[in-house]
Amino acid sequence: MPTITVGLDGSPQSLAAADWAAREAEQREAALGLLYAWEQQPFPTPPLAGVPAPGAIDTQRAWAETLLHETQSRLAHRHPGLRIGTQQTGGQPVSALLAAAEEVDLLVLGSRGLGTVAGFLVGSVSLAVVARAQRPVVLVRAGERAQDEHLPDASGGSSTTTPYRDVLLGLDLVNPGDAVIGFAFDAARRRAAGLRVVHGWNLPASYGYGAAMDVGLNDELAQQVRRTLTDVLRPWREKFPGVEVHEQAVVGSAGRHLVHASRAAALVVVGRSERHTPVGGHIGPVAHAVLQHAAAPVAVVPHD
Repeated sequence: MPTITVGLDGSPQSLAAADWAAREAEQREAALGLLYAWEQQPFPTPPLAGVPAPGAIDTQRAWAETLLHETQSRLAHRHPGLRIGTQQTGGQPVSALLAAAEEVDLLVLGSRGLGTVAGFLVGSVSLAVVARAQRPVVLVRAGERAQDEHLPDASGGSSTTTPYRDVLLGLDLVNPGDAVIGFAFDAARRRAAGLRVVHGWNLPASYGYGAAMDVGLNDELAQQVRRTLTDVLRPWREKFPGVEVHEQAVVGSAGRHLVHASRAAALVVVGRSERHTPVGGHIGPVAHAVLQHAAAPVAVVPHD
């Protein structure tokens, strides 16, 4: 059975992430896991023989247990029939979340939201996990609501019964990544939503500065980019015939365009090319811009 895990820490953003993860699990017919990774807090006085006071550890565990139980009860009430498990673990949160990500289909985390305009302020834990996780990770800002994923109703008001907003995909044609494209198409299919694909491109450096002023050359290259984009998406259109796809090739980095378009999206999907080196994970400039400023939940999908 597919499984989604959400990391909890009691913050508003992690609780919003839990709500989003529950809706996603119900949609996927997946089980939901609630994970609290607590880190030993510093003590005002040195612990005896280097061992923390048992009472302090017990307090942390009890608080985590209460948080997990209350969140589980709230989500079970909203989503009857959804399988929800809980787990808490001691140690570094990043390590615990990365280990959890290896065992699930999707990891969901909260990200400190600054509102619909400023978007995300990504914390160090979320950023470290996104940069190194081997599975897709979705970041959800505080205040994210179910109705934000849907189009307004006839009166312009919020609704959860109207169609979903489009899924937004930022696509790199140099290394598109089947996992990234497949994730976006599947998300659109499950929501019965459209898929808007944005690719950013620039004139090759070898063309020189003067080429930027050549309108004919620019038009020719733009047509080539659009043809390539269509060719890359063609087999996916055939695999997901019910998904309406809108393609957009824009000049410059796709990050700014994706951030702007995220205000009308249910979900933003970007890729992260994996680095198999001792240096560790890496987040590209487009993904980083989207994580910092997008107004919708963001899925970061690793790929070769």
